[in-house]
Amino acid sequence: MKPGIHPEYHNITIVMTDGSQFQTRSCMGKEGDTLRLDIDPKSHPAWTGVQRMMDTGGQVAKFNKKFGGLGIKSAT
Repeated sequence: MKPGIHPEYHNITIVMTDGSQFQTRSCMGKEGDTLRLDIDPKSHPAWTGVQRMMDTGGQVAKFNKKFGGLGIKSAT
């Protein structure tokens, strides 16, 4: 490696959303820093398979009101 161009690589502590922690090496912060995660593989829908639809500001309701009639039409 070329000296003087690489960031310092040191040990940090990662704290998961459930409170469990582990040590890893990173360029983040400085030696001994702690990184607290808001979302991790134990809580994120992409890994858990549990999906939640969040309707912030009524956007889903607004969409359904505007485009709700564009579905499959019944044969009457």
